[in-house]
Amino acid sequence: MEIGIDSFAAMFSSRPQQLLSDQDAVEQLLARMKFADEVGIDVFGIGEHHRKGFLDSAPFELLSAAAAITQRMRLTTAVTVLSAADPVRVFQSYATLDLISKGRAEMVLGRGSFIDAYPLFGLHLEDYDDLFVEKLDLLMKIMQSEEITWRGRFRPALQQQSIYPRPVQDPAPVWIGVGGTPESFVRAGTLGLPLMVAIIGGETHHFKPLVDLYREAVKRAGHAPEKLKIGMHSLGYVAETREQAIEEFYPGYAEAMNKIGRERGWSPMTRSRFEAQMGPRGALLVGDPEEVAQKIVRHSQALGGISRLTFQMDTAELTHEKLLNAIHLIATRVKPLVNLSA
Repeated sequence: MEIGIDSFAAMFSSRPQQLLSDQDAVEQLLARMKFADEVGIDVFGIGEHHRKGFLDSAPFELLSAAAAITQRMRLTTAVTVLSAADPVRVFQSYATLDLISKGRAEMVLGRGSFIDAYPLFGLHLEDYDDLFVEKLDLLMKIMQSEEITWRGRFRPALQQQSIYPRPVQDPAPVWIGVGGTPESFVRAGTLGLPLMVAIIGGETHHFKPLVDLYREAVKRAGHAPEKLKIGMHSLGYVAETREQAIEEFYPGYAEAMNKIGRERGWSPMTRSRFEAQMGPRGALLVGDPEEVAQKIVRHSQALGGISRLTFQMDTAELTHEKLLNAIHLIATRVKPLVNLSA
């Protein structure tokens, strides 16, 4: 199983002692990416958000900077908000990253978990799904052919238009990022694209019926079995002991979840709710290396087998030094234990 890190380059806190300048935050992020590559993390993803507190509105630029200072780790978006982007520019940015990284670039495509990009780029929320379907269709066609003739509702038509540069990898590794919408799982399976499931709460086994829909769609569409890749994106943090992991992770996690929860009408995050997520079936991957490794194996079994697991640690507003330590533990202790159990 591949083990990775996802980052939103996020700082949620209102506490002055926690604030960094944007320049310093980006410098630290790139340092973590370089370190992750050195210690053996398999993949590093950068999200895309368009709101205060996030520095990932241009993920390809951050990934390209990382490509120049890393050697082996795969670099991916997590996710590209394709609904709000021009597929031509997305492809060109991806292809450029693939050239800089010498064939290590990937994309996870999705509709985004926040709606900020839609008014920002003059789009209408009622077109939420239609935008994604149409733009995904165009992007896939660009990947398959240098010269495109295409017409849709939301973008000017293309008539025998050649699109460059072309990436190193052919076909390009493209995943579909999904939450809990059954149609999204079926769409990914019908297209024969790898699936990245974001599970940030609840119990992992509840997603198994949705993953089964994906597997059934792959089979019905007649795609090759090797295209059946399933990944899981989860909130998590690893420290030397379970007690240390909880003490360091919970305060920032609760603050961030409550801030987002006020926007979305969620119930307040309490210590009891947090501890429920820490249970054997809960989605959170927080604890010591042995505990977290065991839980990753259980997650994989609950979903019928996964090929990639990515940690998202930004939510807890941890210091750069704590994140470096967690990355080291994930690479040197969690990953070997997971693969030994696989």
